[in-house]
Amino acid sequence: MKSICAQISVVCLLTFLPTGSLSSQQKRKVIIDEDGAGPGGTAMQAITLLVNSPLTDVLGITVVTGDEWRDEEVAHTLRLLEITGRTGIPVVPGAVFPMARTKEGTANWEGRYGKVPYQGAWNYGQPVHGPWEIPAMPEGKPTIKPATEDAPHFLIRVVRAYPHQVTIYAGGPLTNLALAQAIDPQFAALSRELVVMGGSIHPQTNDPEFLAAPHREFNFWMDPEAAHRVLRAPWPRITVTTVDISVKTRMTKGLIAQLAQSKNPAAQYAARYEQEDYLWDELAALAWLDPTIITRSTKLYMDVSTDPGPTYGDTLTWASGQKPPTSEPLVNVQEDLDPAKFYREFIDLMTRSTPHSNAN
Repeated sequence: MKSICAQISVVCLLTFLPTGSLSSQQKRKVIIDEDGAGPGGTAMQAITLLVNSPLTDVLGITVVTGDEWRDEEVAHTLRLLEITGRTGIPVVPGAVFPMARTKEGTANWEGRYGKVPYQGAWNYGQPVHGPWEIPAMPEGKPTIKPATEDAPHFLIRVVRAYPHQVTIYAGGPLTNLALAQAIDPQFAALSRELVVMGGSIHPQTNDPEFLAAPHREFNFWMDPEAAHRVLRAPWPRITVTTVDISVKTRMTKGLIAQLAQSKNPAAQYAARYEQEDYLWDELAALAWLDPTIITRSTKLYMDVSTDPGPTYGDTLTWASGQKPPTSEPLVNVQEDLDPAKFYREFIDLMTRSTPHSNAN
């Protein structure tokens, strides 16, 4: 499996549901595809939200290099499932390297077009390290093991086992999904829908990262060829949480204090390791669980530039009436949210007892 990856380099939450038995409602099948950096952080919290929801049937978590290297992320994800008591959910290692982008090639690109401050596993870490190293884990090493199957084949197998029933939630670079689509051209069409945290159109923010490069978002930037392939695949529905709406959220000291008041192991874990930042993946996850959090959205054609020039990795969009000469489907792009509702439901799910937990 390692050699394969090296080569391919809610309408509402339970609190807000009408009175009635949850067993009478069919749970939503979902595969979580994440760059599971940890401890704490946006990926771990999004996983927690989806695992804690009484509305979901999490069929597996596939892991891809992104904010950290894959093997380190796998270890953090396994440990999170131990802490939350959901060790029965398979954690499946995916791609270690992007389809085409390399660290060395990016350095050459920077020499021509300017520096890219944040490059995930390539320049971020404590310490920065190589792809096969796992630094000391503050939360403790996991005792459970990952699945032996690779992520692309797991994705294909599960979607074919439940045709038109499985949502793919993608919170990291889209390498695993692109490889699954390349292996099985029916993969996307057989899913229920795709939910993506990715892309940047023109965020209204004073954040210097996005002022300097308003169309650059890390998940799409890290593997432009993968994002390009995935966004052109025949998904029944695509929903995208971009930088534009994500920067309207914020993990604050006040929210961390609320988590710390809970005795729930997942909330305690988050409170211990979380820092103030945007709630990127959490928003994508909660907006899928409860779409009423989103107050405004639009439909656009979306792609990612694979031109090796200055736009490499940038998000490209066209209005719904201006279809480009390609076959990508329209995507549902979220534009605004109800912040109070989002934060309320975030705290509710983060502090809720995990369903079917085997934690002490």
